[in-house]
Amino acid sequence: MSHFSGRTIQVVRDLSVDEQVYLYDVTRRLKTKLTAGERTDEFRIGDPDLGVYLFFLEDSTRTKESFRNAAKFHGARVNDFTVAGSSINKRESITDTVKMLVGYSEQSIFIVRTKLEGTCRWLETALSEYATSKGMPAPVFINAGDGRHEHPTQEFLDEFSFLEHVSWDRSHLHLALVGDLFHGRTVHSKVDGLRIFREVELDLVAPPDLEMPRHYIETMKRAGFEVRTFGSIAEYLASGRPASAWYFTRLQLERMGDRLLEKADQLRDAVTFKRADVARVPEGTRFFHPLPRHSVTPTIPSFLDSTPLNGWDEQSINGYFTRIVEIGLVAGHLGHDFSGEARLEPSFSDDFVESAPVSVGKKPEYKVGIRPVESGIVIDHIGRGKTPHEIWVQIDKVRRILALNCISSHGVYTSLRTGAHKGMISLPDHNGFDGREIKMLAAIAPGCSVNHVVDGKVARKFRLHIPPRVYNLDEICCRNEECISHPAHHEPITAEFHRADTEIFTCKYCERPHEFHEIWK
Repeated sequence: MSHFSGRTIQVVRDLSVDEQVYLYDVTRRLKTKLTAGERTDEFRIGDPDLGVYLFFLEDSTRTKESFRNAAKFHGARVNDFTVAGSSINKRESITDTVKMLVGYSEQSIFIVRTKLEGTCRWLETALSEYATSKGMPAPVFINAGDGRHEHPTQEFLDEFSFLEHVSWDRSHLHLALVGDLFHGRTVHSKVDGLRIFREVELDLVAPPDLEMPRHYIETMKRAGFEVRTFGSIAEYLASGRPASAWYFTRLQLERMGDRLLEKADQLRDAVTFKRADVARVPEGTRFFHPLPRHSVTPTIPSFLDSTPLNGWDEQSINGYFTRIVEIGLVAGHLGHDFSGEARLEPSFSDDFVESAPVSVGKKPEYKVGIRPVESGIVIDHIGRGKTPHEIWVQIDKVRRILALNCISSHGVYTSLRTGAHKGMISLPDHNGFDGREIKMLAAIAPGCSVNHVVDGKVARKFRLHIPPRVYNLDEICCRNEECISHPAHHEPITAEFHRADTEIFTCKYCERPHEFHEIWK
């Protein structure tokens, strides 16, 4: 087995930069041999016991057929799963359906397309445990597009095509992303895929209603990309410095609400290339597109098909080559000679509870409201520095989520030391919180302190910081209704969130960012 054996690919980031570059190098060798008619036995798995499931819950042509032919190249047994004839129409969960299919092959690779975001990450978690308990190899999952989230295998063929365009020079890429940048998952995958280039200039061309979501733009900037934004192709060309590589996306009409559908013609016009614009692009420019184009109103009109601007046809063919290699990698057949830096597995520490020094001396009494308790718990510094209204909301969340239905008092006060507002909850005769409750409190009210009072004095004091991970709690929920973990989909999933920065948590499955107060039901 190789370095890549058994790896699930849910997002582009599941392969490190070095691993992605290795994928492209192997694909380059494969494509050279195949197009020259040379023998390619070294790339073929040749295992008829390998089962490749085309698990497509949404329509697809290029992605599905390129994976089908890639699996056939390897001599695998191809299983075409169709929703129309499945028990999913009888409200069976995706989890149960895949669990059943896992038992039908000695080794299984699932190519998954679905509108439910984060599906492959969930199936990797759930089915790996299941397979291990049954003494079977863990199944592998490859994301072939999940809602508005990501399409990593499209990104890999895109990057391979960009590398061909720049003659395999990874020092710099100037790229324009044109079209529906809000709904289009292929452009969202560019956040991580473009990291293979050491310098990236990125021009985002889309009207305001279709512009790239802000959190993707911020991530690109943190990665060092130089990002410029334009509202239309006309505005972009008027800037005088267009890129030599343009990546178009169609309007994702099936993901738009009525308000945007009413403006579809206007939006499309802003990102449709016109015949008069041909003379305004630099010589050597190539246009790319994940396809399909709309047959009636394409953003890349058909008059460009026979021009040197056409890079999308070769790009589409590249999907076959890259997907042959992807299957070979995760099946363990390819990748034995990989020597670069591997992807770092995420790790989480539980150092969000900090012991704090206990002040010596008598605590001053308040003129109104809370008085020091003789024995119990005092939660102090809730929402410190926020407005009284914000702090009251936070206090209410603490009380409701921790079910503090007991004799107590609470309020918003001005710190005697700093003059800032802060919240406090006093719980006389309370025995303290367990680890689960401490984690919840830290996520609801980061920065607060927990004081254990004995005989009128603070015996122990802890300062709580935002935990790196919040999980195994029934009280949390992803707000993204298209996430596989959302309760509306009735999958057996407990939500999990990972801290991205100071006060932002991302869903483990769909990666939608949440402020810490948004994760609670």
